Amino acid sequence: MLIVKPSKFVKTTRQLLATFTLTACLTLPVTTLADTALIETPLGDIQIELLTDDAPNTVANFVNYVQNFKYYKSFMHRSVPGFVIQGGGFTFNGANPQGIIPFAPVDNEFKISNTRGTVAMAKIGGNPDSATSQWFINLADNSALLDTENGGYTVFGRVTAGMAVADAISQLQIIDAQGPFAELPVINYVSGKFITEANLVMTDVSADVTPPDPTFVMNPGLNDAWYNPVTDGQGFFITVFPALGLVNLAWFTYDTELPADESAANLGSPGHRWLTALGPINGNTAVMNIEFASGGLFDTASTITVTDPPGSDGTITLTFSDCSTGVVEYNIPSINRQGTVPIQRVATDNVALCETLSAE
Repeated sequence: MLIVKPSKFVKTTRQLLATFTLTACLTLPVTTLADTALIETPLGDIQIELLTDDAPNTVANFVNYVQNFKYYKSFMHRSVPGFVIQGGGFTFNGANPQGIIPFAPVDNEFKISNTRGTVAMAKIGGNPDSATSQWFINLADNSALLDTENGGYTVFGRVTAGMAVADAISQLQIIDAQGPFAELPVINYVSGKFITEANLVMTDVSADVTPPDPTFVMNPGLNDAWYNPVTDGQGFFITVFPALGLVNLAWFTYDTELPADESAANLGSPGHRWLTALGPINGNTAVMNIEFASGGLFDTASTITVTDPPGSDGTITLTFSDCSTGVVEYNIPSINRQGTVPIQRVATDNVALCETLSAE
Protein backbone atom coordinates (compact mmCIF):
# COMPACT_ATOMS: atom_id res chain seq x y z
CA MET A 1 0.00 0.00 0.00
CA LEU A 2 1.15 3.54 -0.61
CA ILE A 3 2.76 5.48 2.22
CA VAL A 4 1.61 9.06 1.92
CA LYS A 5 3.18 12.42 2.70
CA PRO A 6 1.73 15.89 3.42
CA SER A 7 -0.19 17.47 0.57
CA LYS A 8 1.14 20.13 -1.79
CA PHE A 9 -2.14 20.61 -3.66
CA VAL A 10 -2.74 23.13 -6.41
CA LYS A 11 -6.22 24.44 -7.23
CA THR A 12 -6.70 24.14 -10.96
CA THR A 13 -9.67 23.39 -13.14
CA ARG A 14 -7.56 21.22 -15.39
CA GLN A 15 -7.37 18.61 -12.63
CA LEU A 16 -11.06 17.87 -13.16
CA LEU A 17 -10.09 14.91 -15.28
CA ALA A 18 -10.94 11.25 -15.45
CA THR A 19 -7.70 9.90 -14.01
CA PHE A 20 -7.91 6.38 -15.34
CA THR A 21 -7.49 4.96 -18.83
CA LEU A 22 -10.74 4.65 -20.74
CA THR A 23 -11.79 1.15 -21.76
CA ALA A 24 -13.64 0.68 -25.04
CA CYS A 25 -17.14 -0.62 -24.27
CA LEU A 26 -20.46 -0.76 -26.06
CA THR A 27 -22.81 2.09 -25.19
CA LEU A 28 -25.56 0.97 -22.83
CA PRO A 29 -29.10 1.85 -23.91
CA VAL A 30 -31.16 3.92 -21.50
CA THR A 31 -33.32 1.42 -19.60
CA THR A 32 -34.23 3.29 -16.44
CA LEU A 33 -33.87 6.80 -15.09
CA ALA A 34 -34.02 8.08 -11.55
CA ASP A 35 -35.26 11.15 -9.73
CA THR A 36 -32.90 11.22 -6.75
CA ALA A 37 -29.60 9.80 -5.53
CA LEU A 38 -28.05 9.37 -2.11
CA ILE A 39 -24.34 9.49 -1.27
CA GLU A 40 -23.66 8.06 2.18
CA THR A 41 -20.34 9.04 3.76
CA PRO A 42 -18.74 8.66 7.22
CA LEU A 43 -19.56 12.34 7.83
CA GLY A 44 -23.24 12.09 6.86
CA ASP A 45 -25.50 11.76 3.83
CA ILE A 46 -25.71 13.93 0.72
CA GLN A 47 -29.05 13.89 -1.13
CA ILE A 48 -29.10 14.78 -4.81
CA GLU A 49 -31.87 15.68 -7.23
CA LEU A 50 -31.04 14.18 -10.63
CA LEU A 51 -31.73 16.57 -13.52
CA THR A 52 -33.14 14.12 -16.04
CA ASP A 53 -34.80 16.78 -18.20
CA ASP A 54 -31.58 18.77 -18.58
CA ALA A 55 -29.04 15.95 -18.95
CA PRO A 56 -30.92 12.68 -19.66
CA ASN A 57 -27.99 10.69 -21.05
CA THR A 58 -25.65 11.79 -18.27
CA VAL A 59 -28.20 10.86 -15.60
CA ALA A 60 -28.71 7.47 -17.28
CA ASN A 61 -24.93 7.02 -17.35
CA PHE A 62 -24.66 7.76 -13.62
CA VAL A 63 -27.57 5.44 -12.76
CA ASN A 64 -25.96 2.73 -14.89
CA TYR A 65 -22.84 2.84 -12.70
CA VAL A 66 -25.01 2.70 -9.57
CA GLN A 67 -27.12 -0.24 -10.82
CA ASN A 68 -24.02 -2.20 -11.83
CA PHE A 69 -22.40 -1.68 -8.40
CA LYS A 70 -19.46 0.17 -9.92
CA TYR A 71 -19.42 2.60 -6.99
CA TYR A 72 -19.34 -0.17 -4.38
CA LYS A 73 -16.59 0.68 -1.85
CA SER A 74 -15.71 3.84 -3.77
CA PHE A 75 -14.26 6.88 -2.01
CA MET A 76 -13.74 10.61 -2.40
CA HIS A 77 -10.30 10.84 -3.93
CA ARG A 78 -9.95 14.61 -4.38
CA SER A 79 -10.72 17.66 -2.27
CA VAL A 80 -10.00 21.30 -3.05
CA PRO A 81 -11.56 23.52 -0.36
CA GLY A 82 -13.67 26.30 -1.81
CA PHE A 83 -13.73 24.55 -5.18
CA VAL A 84 -14.82 20.87 -5.45
CA ILE A 85 -14.83 17.44 -3.85
CA GLN A 86 -14.57 14.57 -6.33
CA GLY A 87 -15.44 10.86 -6.34
CA GLY A 88 -16.58 8.02 -8.56
CA GLY A 89 -13.14 7.16 -9.85
CA PHE A 90 -11.70 4.57 -7.50
CA THR A 91 -12.64 1.79 -5.11
CA PHE A 92 -10.75 0.50 -2.09
CA ASN A 93 -10.68 -3.21 -1.35
CA GLY A 94 -8.91 -2.97 1.98
CA ALA A 95 -5.42 -3.15 0.51
CA ASN A 96 -5.01 -0.93 -2.53
CA PRO A 97 -7.06 1.59 -4.53
CA GLN A 98 -8.34 0.36 -7.88
CA GLY A 99 -9.64 2.42 -10.79
CA ILE A 100 -13.29 1.86 -11.65
CA ILE A 101 -13.48 0.20 -15.08
CA PRO A 102 -15.64 2.62 -17.06
CA PHE A 103 -18.40 2.15 -19.55
CA ALA A 104 -18.27 4.04 -22.84
CA PRO A 105 -17.98 7.85 -22.51
CA VAL A 106 -21.18 9.88 -22.55
CA ASP A 107 -21.66 12.85 -24.88
CA ASN A 108 -21.38 16.25 -23.25
CA GLU A 109 -24.77 17.75 -22.28
CA PHE A 110 -23.72 21.07 -20.76
CA LYS A 111 -26.73 23.24 -19.96
CA ILE A 112 -26.85 24.10 -16.25
CA SER A 113 -24.18 26.37 -14.70
CA ASN A 114 -21.68 24.96 -12.22
CA THR A 115 -22.95 26.90 -9.21
CA ARG A 116 -22.56 25.91 -5.56
CA GLY A 117 -24.32 22.64 -4.78
CA THR A 118 -24.48 21.33 -8.32
CA VAL A 119 -23.07 17.90 -9.23
CA ALA A 120 -21.19 17.53 -12.52
CA MET A 121 -19.11 15.04 -14.49
CA ALA A 122 -15.31 15.08 -14.62
CA LYS A 123 -13.65 14.43 -17.96
CA ILE A 124 -10.39 14.39 -19.86
CA GLY A 125 -8.89 17.77 -20.72
CA GLY A 126 -9.43 18.81 -24.32
CA ASN A 127 -12.16 16.19 -24.89
CA PRO A 128 -15.70 17.44 -24.12
CA ASP A 129 -17.27 14.00 -24.73
CA SER A 130 -15.05 11.97 -22.39
CA ALA A 131 -17.04 11.80 -19.12
CA THR A 132 -17.40 8.28 -17.71
CA SER A 133 -17.67 7.47 -13.99
CA GLN A 134 -16.15 10.40 -12.11
CA TRP A 135 -18.31 13.19 -10.67
CA PHE A 136 -17.73 16.21 -8.46
CA ILE A 137 -19.72 18.51 -6.19
CA ASN A 138 -19.21 22.25 -6.65
CA LEU A 139 -18.45 23.86 -3.29
CA ALA A 140 -18.68 27.38 -4.70
CA ASP A 141 -19.99 29.22 -7.74
CA ASN A 142 -17.53 27.83 -10.30
CA SER A 143 -19.54 28.88 -13.34
CA ALA A 144 -16.95 31.39 -14.56
CA LEU A 145 -14.37 28.62 -14.72
CA LEU A 146 -16.27 25.45 -15.53
CA ASP A 147 -19.06 26.63 -17.82
CA THR A 148 -16.64 27.60 -20.59
CA GLU A 149 -13.69 25.23 -20.30
CA ASN A 150 -13.66 21.98 -22.31
CA GLY A 151 -17.16 22.49 -23.70
CA GLY A 152 -18.57 23.15 -20.24
CA TYR A 153 -18.79 20.57 -17.46
CA THR A 154 -22.16 18.82 -17.56
CA VAL A 155 -24.24 19.36 -14.43
CA PHE A 156 -26.56 16.37 -13.92
CA GLY A 157 -27.61 16.85 -10.32
CA ARG A 158 -28.20 19.33 -7.52
CA VAL A 159 -27.63 18.78 -3.77
CA THR A 160 -30.95 19.14 -1.96
CA ALA A 161 -29.68 18.19 1.51
CA GLY A 162 -26.22 17.64 2.92
CA MET A 163 -24.13 20.53 1.60
CA ALA A 164 -22.86 20.88 5.16
CA VAL A 165 -21.52 17.34 4.79
CA ALA A 166 -19.80 18.25 1.50
CA ASP A 167 -18.26 21.30 3.19
CA ALA A 168 -17.11 19.16 6.13
CA ILE A 169 -15.41 16.72 3.75
CA SER A 170 -13.56 19.63 2.14
CA GLN A 171 -12.27 20.71 5.56
CA LEU A 172 -10.67 17.33 6.32
CA GLN A 173 -6.92 16.89 6.29
CA ILE A 174 -5.59 16.65 2.72
CA ILE A 175 -2.50 14.61 1.89
CA ASP A 176 -0.47 13.95 -1.23
CA ALA A 177 -0.56 10.23 -1.95
CA GLN A 178 0.87 10.88 -5.41
CA GLY A 179 -0.68 10.37 -8.84
CA PRO A 180 -4.45 10.86 -8.87
CA PHE A 181 -4.41 11.07 -5.05
CA ALA A 182 -2.42 14.31 -4.77
CA GLU A 183 -5.38 15.99 -3.01
CA LEU A 184 -6.74 13.08 -0.99
CA PRO A 185 -9.05 13.91 1.95
CA VAL A 186 -8.38 11.67 4.95
CA ILE A 187 -9.85 11.03 8.39
CA ASN A 188 -7.63 10.73 11.51
CA TYR A 189 -4.56 9.96 9.43
CA VAL A 190 -1.12 9.75 11.05
CA SER A 191 1.73 10.78 8.75
CA GLY A 192 3.89 7.88 7.54
CA LYS A 193 1.29 5.19 8.22
CA PHE A 194 -0.49 3.03 5.69
CA ILE A 195 -3.87 4.27 4.57
CA THR A 196 -6.80 2.11 5.69
CA GLU A 197 -10.48 2.19 4.83
CA ALA A 198 -11.13 4.05 8.10
CA ASN A 199 -8.93 6.89 6.83
CA LEU A 200 -10.85 7.36 3.58
CA VAL A 201 -14.13 9.13 2.87
CA MET A 202 -15.87 5.96 1.70
CA THR A 203 -19.08 6.45 -0.28
CA ASP A 204 -22.14 4.26 -0.74
CA VAL A 205 -24.04 5.58 -3.76
CA SER A 206 -27.66 4.66 -4.49
CA ALA A 207 -30.35 5.98 -6.82
CA ASP A 208 -34.13 6.02 -6.58
CA VAL A 209 -34.90 4.36 -9.90
CA THR A 210 -38.21 5.10 -11.59
CA PRO A 211 -39.99 1.73 -11.91
CA PRO A 212 -40.79 0.40 -15.38
CA ASP A 213 -44.27 0.80 -16.84
CA PRO A 214 -46.48 -1.45 -14.66
CA THR A 215 -49.00 -1.83 -17.48
CA PHE A 216 -46.54 -3.80 -19.60
CA VAL A 217 -47.11 -7.55 -19.35
CA MET A 218 -44.66 -10.24 -20.42
CA ASN A 219 -45.74 -12.00 -23.60
CA PRO A 220 -44.28 -14.51 -26.10
CA GLY A 221 -42.92 -11.63 -28.19
CA LEU A 222 -40.11 -11.51 -25.62
CA ASN A 223 -39.04 -15.04 -26.58
CA ASP A 224 -35.59 -14.37 -27.91
CA ALA A 225 -31.85 -14.28 -27.34
CA TRP A 226 -30.77 -11.35 -25.15
CA TYR A 227 -27.35 -10.13 -24.04
CA ASN A 228 -25.55 -7.74 -21.71
CA PRO A 229 -24.13 -5.00 -23.99
CA VAL A 230 -21.39 -3.97 -21.53
CA THR A 231 -19.64 -7.35 -21.25
CA ASP A 232 -18.26 -9.90 -23.66
CA GLY A 233 -20.17 -13.13 -24.02
CA GLN A 234 -22.91 -12.91 -21.37
CA GLY A 235 -26.01 -14.23 -23.12
CA PHE A 236 -29.55 -15.04 -22.09
CA PHE A 237 -32.39 -16.96 -23.70
CA ILE A 238 -35.87 -16.12 -22.47
CA THR A 239 -39.06 -18.11 -23.06
CA VAL A 240 -42.51 -16.93 -21.93
CA PHE A 241 -45.26 -19.53 -21.44
CA PRO A 242 -48.49 -17.47 -21.17
CA ALA A 243 -50.78 -20.49 -20.81
CA LEU A 244 -48.77 -21.63 -17.78
CA GLY A 245 -48.12 -18.13 -16.47
CA LEU A 246 -44.40 -18.90 -16.34
CA VAL A 247 -41.17 -17.56 -17.80
CA ASN A 248 -37.90 -19.44 -18.18
CA LEU A 249 -34.45 -17.90 -18.42
CA ALA A 250 -31.19 -19.57 -19.42
CA TRP A 251 -27.98 -17.63 -18.61
CA PHE A 252 -25.10 -18.75 -20.80
CA THR A 253 -21.36 -18.28 -20.16
CA TYR A 254 -22.10 -17.54 -16.53
CA ASP A 255 -18.45 -18.25 -15.73
CA THR A 256 -16.23 -15.22 -15.21
CA GLU A 257 -12.93 -16.74 -16.30
CA LEU A 258 -11.71 -19.41 -18.71
CA PRO A 259 -11.95 -22.74 -16.86
CA ALA A 260 -9.17 -25.30 -16.76
CA ASP A 261 -9.78 -28.54 -18.63
CA GLU A 262 -10.35 -30.45 -15.38
CA SER A 263 -12.72 -27.89 -13.83
CA ALA A 264 -15.95 -29.19 -12.35
CA ALA A 265 -19.19 -27.46 -13.28
CA ASN A 266 -20.07 -26.28 -9.78
CA LEU A 267 -22.33 -23.28 -9.27
CA GLY A 268 -20.26 -20.12 -9.64
CA SER A 269 -17.01 -21.91 -10.45
CA PRO A 270 -14.95 -21.27 -13.63
CA GLY A 271 -16.29 -24.52 -15.04
CA HIS A 272 -19.92 -23.46 -14.74
CA ARG A 273 -21.08 -22.41 -18.19
CA TRP A 274 -24.75 -21.60 -17.60
CA LEU A 275 -27.69 -21.69 -15.23
CA THR A 276 -31.48 -21.63 -15.63
CA ALA A 277 -34.33 -20.09 -13.67
CA LEU A 278 -38.12 -20.53 -13.75
CA GLY A 279 -40.86 -18.50 -12.12
CA PRO A 280 -44.38 -17.06 -12.35
CA ILE A 281 -45.18 -13.96 -14.42
CA ASN A 282 -46.42 -10.95 -12.47
CA GLY A 283 -47.09 -8.22 -15.04
CA ASN A 284 -43.71 -7.02 -16.31
CA THR A 285 -41.76 -8.85 -13.57
CA ALA A 286 -40.99 -12.43 -12.57
CA VAL A 287 -39.12 -13.72 -9.52
CA MET A 288 -37.61 -17.02 -10.58
CA ASN A 289 -35.98 -19.82 -8.62
CA ILE A 290 -32.53 -20.70 -9.87
CA GLU A 291 -32.35 -24.26 -11.15
CA PHE A 292 -28.87 -25.76 -11.21
CA ALA A 293 -28.01 -29.24 -12.46
CA SER A 294 -24.62 -30.96 -12.31
CA GLY A 295 -23.15 -34.36 -13.10
CA GLY A 296 -24.28 -36.83 -15.70
CA LEU A 297 -22.95 -37.66 -19.15
CA PHE A 298 -24.89 -37.54 -22.38
CA ASP A 299 -26.54 -40.85 -23.31
CA THR A 300 -25.51 -42.56 -20.07
CA ALA A 301 -27.28 -43.60 -16.89
CA SER A 302 -24.99 -41.52 -14.67
CA THR A 303 -26.58 -39.50 -11.87
CA ILE A 304 -27.65 -35.89 -12.32
CA THR A 305 -28.15 -33.74 -9.23
CA VAL A 306 -30.41 -30.70 -9.23
CA THR A 307 -31.14 -27.83 -6.84
CA ASP A 308 -33.34 -29.14 -4.02
CA PRO A 309 -35.49 -27.52 -2.93
CA PRO A 310 -35.91 -25.14 -5.90
CA GLY A 311 -34.74 -21.65 -5.01
CA SER A 312 -32.38 -22.81 -2.25
CA ASP A 313 -29.41 -21.46 -4.21
CA GLY A 314 -31.06 -18.13 -4.93
CA THR A 315 -33.35 -16.22 -7.24
CA ILE A 316 -33.34 -14.13 -10.40
CA THR A 317 -35.75 -11.22 -10.81
CA LEU A 318 -36.48 -10.45 -14.46
CA THR A 319 -38.08 -7.09 -15.28
CA PHE A 320 -38.97 -5.58 -18.65
CA SER A 321 -39.47 -1.87 -19.27
CA ASP A 322 -40.83 -2.54 -22.75
CA CYS A 323 -40.33 -4.92 -25.68
CA SER A 324 -36.66 -4.06 -26.16
CA THR A 325 -35.03 -3.54 -22.76
CA GLY A 326 -34.93 -5.43 -19.50
CA VAL A 327 -32.98 -6.03 -16.31
CA VAL A 328 -31.74 -9.26 -14.72
CA GLU A 329 -31.24 -8.97 -10.95
CA TYR A 330 -29.61 -11.98 -9.33
CA ASN A 331 -29.18 -12.96 -5.70
CA ILE A 332 -27.33 -16.22 -5.13
CA PRO A 333 -26.60 -16.54 -1.38
CA SER A 334 -25.13 -20.03 -1.77
CA ILE A 335 -22.09 -18.53 -3.53
CA ASN A 336 -22.47 -14.98 -2.13
CA ARG A 337 -23.07 -13.30 -5.49
CA GLN A 338 -25.50 -10.50 -6.17
CA GLY A 339 -25.81 -8.01 -8.99
CA THR A 340 -27.82 -6.38 -11.75
CA VAL A 341 -27.39 -6.96 -15.49
CA PRO A 342 -29.07 -4.74 -18.12
CA ILE A 343 -30.12 -6.73 -21.19
CA GLN A 344 -31.19 -6.02 -24.75
CA ARG A 345 -32.16 -8.16 -27.72
CA VAL A 346 -29.58 -9.76 -29.99
CA ALA A 347 -32.00 -9.32 -32.93
CA THR A 348 -35.17 -7.29 -33.36
CA ASP A 349 -37.24 -9.94 -35.20
CA ASN A 350 -39.84 -10.33 -32.43
CA VAL A 351 -40.25 -6.67 -31.42
CA ALA A 352 -43.29 -6.13 -33.67
CA LEU A 353 -44.96 -9.29 -32.30
CA CYS A 354 -44.26 -8.21 -28.73
CA GLU A 355 -45.70 -4.73 -29.31
CA THR A 356 -48.81 -6.19 -30.94
CA LEU A 357 -49.39 -8.61 -28.06
CA SER A 358 -48.78 -5.95 -25.42
CA ALA A 359 -51.41 -3.71 -27.04
CA GLU A 360 -54.10 -6.39 -26.85
